[in-house]
Amino acid sequence: MSFQAYLDAAEAKTGLTPRQLLELAQGRGYDGPDVKAGEILDWLKNDYGLGRGHGMAIVHVIKNGPGIDPKHVGSSGSHRDASDTLWLEGKASKPA
Repeated sequence: MSFQAYLDAAEAKTGLTPRQLLELAQGRGYDGPDVKAGEILDWLKNDYGLGRGHGMAIVHVIKNGPGIDPKHVGSSGSHRDASDTLWLEGKASKPA
């Protein structure tokens, strides 16, 4: 599953776009350099019912922004994506 597919699925599960989840995380201080992924995963699980895979995609965005490693773009690996930039504004507004 691509990183983008994980983000889209997280949106479907929570009703919040990746951008909205990012803003909530920033408001809680989860974007700080000393915050561990486990703390963010616990929040996402307890408040939104997200599992580890979906949660780690959100953690990636919180910690690294919307960019992904170019090695995943156009690859045949499990986390392949069509673009090196993740769409955070929600599935409904994603360009075709």
